[in-house]
Amino acid sequence: MRLAVLGGGGFRVPLVYGALLRETTKPRVEQVVLYDVSQDRLEAIRHVLGQLAAGHDDPPEVLTTTDLDTALRDSTFVFSAIRVGSLAGRTADERVALDLGLLGQETTGPGGISYGLRTIPVALHVAERVAALAPQAWVINFTNPAGMITEAMRHVLGDRVIGICDSPIGLIRRAAVALGLDPSRVSPDYVGLNHLGWLRGLTYQGRDVLPGLLADDAALRQVEEARIFGADWVRTLGALPNEYLYYYYFTRESVAAISGQTRGESLVRQQDDFYAAVRARPEEALAEWVRARRLRDESYMAEAREPTSAGARDTADLEAGGYEGIALALMAAIARGEPTSMILNVRNGAAVPGLPADAVVEIPCAVDGAGVRPLATRPLPGRFLGLVQQVKAVEQTAIEAARSGSARLAVEAFALHPLVDSVATARKLLDGYRARIPELAAAIPGSSDAG
Repeated sequence: MRLAVLGGGGFRVPLVYGALLRETTKPRVEQVVLYDVSQDRLEAIRHVLGQLAAGHDDPPEVLTTTDLDTALRDSTFVFSAIRVGSLAGRTADERVALDLGLLGQETTGPGGISYGLRTIPVALHVAERVAALAPQAWVINFTNPAGMITEAMRHVLGDRVIGICDSPIGLIRRAAVALGLDPSRVSPDYVGLNHLGWLRGLTYQGRDVLPGLLADDAALRQVEEARIFGADWVRTLGALPNEYLYYYYFTRESVAAISGQTRGESLVRQQDDFYAAVRARPEEALAEWVRARRLRDESYMAEAREPTSAGARDTADLEAGGYEGIALALMAAIARGEPTSMILNVRNGAAVPGLPADAVVEIPCAVDGAGVRPLATRPLPGRFLGLVQQVKAVEQTAIEAARSGSARLAVEAFALHPLVDSVATARKLLDGYRARIPELAAAIPGSSDAG
């Protein structure tokens, strides 16, 4: 099988290749094509992958290219993890919002809308080229905001594009381990959107064990999300929220915590140091990557953990793997026809009552050689459903804004978001993002006062 990795010069690509190296069951990926707009970044990651492969028998062949069509042609799977506007765009996503007193975060709130608006036109182009050059390929999307981008790409690829995220599986794993259970033997009742969902139940041997976890102070302290939100709040909710819901439930605290150096600004420095080090000492590429990865993982969502005294990320979480394992499991289930269940970003249909059929939701799915089938969920209570409906309306408005280039719809998307406090502020957001991010200015021309 041939795997095309879009964003192949990205820092996390070695995680995907490392997972492929551990895979021995056939059919397996035999050729990996890395695509990126930066040849320098491709070269750096190629050095890392070469050193990862040392000592492995028959590792997947690695090719690199800056030509999208070359990467896509005849691919079996396409893994998309692109960043339109690079990390400079991410820092602008964060800073423009913060300068207006709003949450500055990559995927949640105004920053996520900005990221989506400039990424959707590129993602649609990718989808069109996949349809032309590899019409039987499955596209696994990790490009953020993952739910929004997956839903946009569905306009071209339909069910052959599937979104993935590692946040839900990490939450479920931590909850199971806190109860002394094998994570592979529990069934989660998880429902929501990407970066906006709740674990409402956890079934083990026919019994929901989540109420027992919520009632146990010692067990809850083992779950990072419970430490972040506080035991009283998760008990009030009657569920364990996805970590990104911290930005909704503790908005003021989040804004205050990010007022210094943003996550994007920190990553710019870390990644610049990494790529410079590999250019200078390519023979030490793997060691440099391991060091930089540890720094990156340890600082993940520090703005939520530090003010809540949640502590550093658990070593087990850092070592357990993330989206690369989900991507590999998804590819294996489809390619080999091995039935499994996974939490994925897919078309809703009738799975989540109260949301449009064409909305992409993040829910448990059955996966096999025929593809992915969403599993029905229990209705969401009003305190969850209202937020999901509002954010989904924002996502769908942003998709239409990006597809049409409409400034009026872009302002509407910003203004409808629950973390944006006025229409006037929404207009300032669009103007500010367009002034800082050329790709967004090109995607959404025209006046923000239109309409």
